[in-house]
Amino acid sequence: MEEPLCCCEYVDRRGRRNHLVACCCDCEELDDGCDRWLTCKSLPPGALERIADAIADRLRVPWFSGAVKINISLVPPLVLLPVFLHVASLHFLLGLIILTSLPVVVLWYYYLTHRRKERTLFFLSLGLFSLGYMYYVFLREVVPRGHVEYSQVVTLTCGLILMLAALSRAKKDPGYLPISAGNEKPSHQGLPNKSVRGSSSGLHSISGAGSSLTVNGEAKGYCRMSAEQPEGVKKDWCIKCQLVRPARAGHCRLCGRCVRRLDHHCVWINSCVGEQNHQAFILALSFFMLTSMYGITLTLHTICRDQTPFVALLYCPGAYSDYSSALSFTCVWYCAIVTAGMGYILLIQLLNISYNVTEREARLALRDNTGRRLLGGLVIDTGQYNRGLLGNWGHFLSLGSSPPQHSAEDIV
Repeated sequence: MEEPLCCCEYVDRRGRRNHLVACCCDCEELDDGCDRWLTCKSLPPGALERIADAIADRLRVPWFSGAVKINISLVPPLVLLPVFLHVASLHFLLGLIILTSLPVVVLWYYYLTHRRKERTLFFLSLGLFSLGYMYYVFLREVVPRGHVEYSQVVTLTCGLILMLAALSRAKKDPGYLPISAGNEKPSHQGLPNKSVRGSSSGLHSISGAGSSLTVNGEAKGYCRMSAEQPEGVKKDWCIKCQLVRPARAGHCRLCGRCVRRLDHHCVWINSCVGEQNHQAFILALSFFMLTSMYGITLTLHTICRDQTPFVALLYCPGAYSDYSSALSFTCVWYCAIVTAGMGYILLIQLLNISYNVTEREARLALRDNTGRRLLGGLVIDTGQYNRGLLGNWGHFLSLGSSPPQHSAEDIV
């Protein structure tokens, strides 16, 4: 029987027992890379990835049952955000350069991870740490000036707590379609009287009538085709999850699961937005918008007296007269940029809900040229599930409150 790991020991990616003290020893990948760099030789293909994997595997902190691995994507926001904001507070031009470049860097990293089809905690870490750091600056630099009342601090704090509670709910199950524990994988040849057609997304449409077909051992309507369903009904077969998808469900290539009424994969919560968490996602965005705008207003009223918030955001004499005011003003502009981006996301979401269309359906409609661009292209109306404004919102507010229906109207 092996001895249990101490707080500084861990099992590395090769299955060997290792110690934090020896984190810089026996690193063949890094040694080979340094040797090639010193001798001006080019690195072999995949060398940088192996070096990054080795560093990520050894980046750990002591814990009771063994050293715990730290996700390297958590580190940059925790280190760089305070540094950048403090440097931006030194001068107006520095603030302009840094606050302009930050969104560009974030967008670049988003497209990089999106192209590689990788999940990352960078955006969730950036969002949560930004909230915490902005709240810390507000309590330390703004509240002591005496222009913010106690009730206003309580209101801002309650808004932050409600937003985090909604975010926590949005992080839970978005509506994953279940996969059996036995991981059964029925083949298409076992489907009687079916015509199977391939699709560009790796899915297959299964048409025809059947009875008592069970996928993955699930006795649920979205995993089988029963005799109650009308003849000629089509469903989608996901060859990756090995199950029959219901209408409006989709496969997320980042999560590797099929989700009921998939809207999109949100990097800010590092999870999909689907039938079960869409309401919480909208609620979290709404609380964030209200809390952020309220905090911006309180800060601008404090450092730019006798000016309206919008005017103070563009012209605030004396904002850089002392470091405390400069840091507060820089954080206000950082919050304003983030709020504008989240406001755009919320606007698109509200418009999609009003037309009962998901982001995934809008993207597919654009690709297949089957939707109508409305409101200057802000929303794509597929017309397939549109029940009118009140009906669409009633449908959205009832998501997750009842098991999925399997009427002919909802099946594609």
